[in-house]
Amino acid sequence: MSLGLALLLAGCGANADTNKQDAASSANQPAASTPAASGENTTPATTEPQEKVELIVSAAASLTDAMKEIQTNFEQANPNISLSFNFGASGALQQQIEQGAPADLFVSASAKNMKALVDENLIASSDQKNLLQNSLVAIIPADGTNTVTSEKDLTSDAIKTVAIGIPESVPAGTYAKEALTNAKLWDQLESKFVQGKDVRQVLQYVETGNADAGFVYKTDALTSSQVTIAFEVDKTSYTPANYPLGIIEGTKHRSEAEQFYAYLQTPEVLDIFAKYGFSIPK
Repeated sequence: MSLGLALLLAGCGANADTNKQDAASSANQPAASTPAASGENTTPATTEPQEKVELIVSAAASLTDAMKEIQTNFEQANPNISLSFNFGASGALQQQIEQGAPADLFVSASAKNMKALVDENLIASSDQKNLLQNSLVAIIPADGTNTVTSEKDLTSDAIKTVAIGIPESVPAGTYAKEALTNAKLWDQLESKFVQGKDVRQVLQYVETGNADAGFVYKTDALTSSQVTIAFEVDKTSYTPANYPLGIIEGTKHRSEAEQFYAYLQTPEVLDIFAKYGFSIPK
């Protein structure tokens, strides 16, 4: 009997030790993961990078300096949009757009060029508006010795050459021709004319002394220390130098084009234009 009791007690002790080991083993096992219960997402989050869009803006050459400052500000605020400018004479830019050259927006230095594109349904009439206005001035080299205070002074023998933009394609040249025709001086001065492909080339002719005088926009004259404004042309003697802005009908980036179109009309941007000498139409 004593032997049986001892064996029974030994068996119970072994079972107890086994149960303790099993419990300890279970306690050491890592807890099962239950993501659904915890609300965790098992799929890694992915963010699609925003596609970079390039907007091509065909703009009058006289806008070059102002637009470069505007470009910096706009691209910093809109990193998904880059601006590419095609500066030139408004008439030449109009022809490029008519011939299918890539462009998303057009800023002309003449209402005539914008109207032509609207009439051809290349710009919707609802997608264009007058943005700015400029003034026509006569300039002479800053180190020049000639005295020029009016159109009549250009007939002096001391003035050998007068630079103007090509009247058929450069709005500033068109306005200069109007003013000189109204002053009854166009025919008299015609032999002195040196024609530039855009207003910036006219400015360069006078800066370098290749012309004794020239007709440019006030905004262009203000960018150069190498020329002096001789006089401002009477605004009643030529068609108002308006700058209309329009969205090209065939743009592939309509949303971004509308965004820049609206941005150019904001007070902060109009202040930049004013700083460069443009006036804002009332």
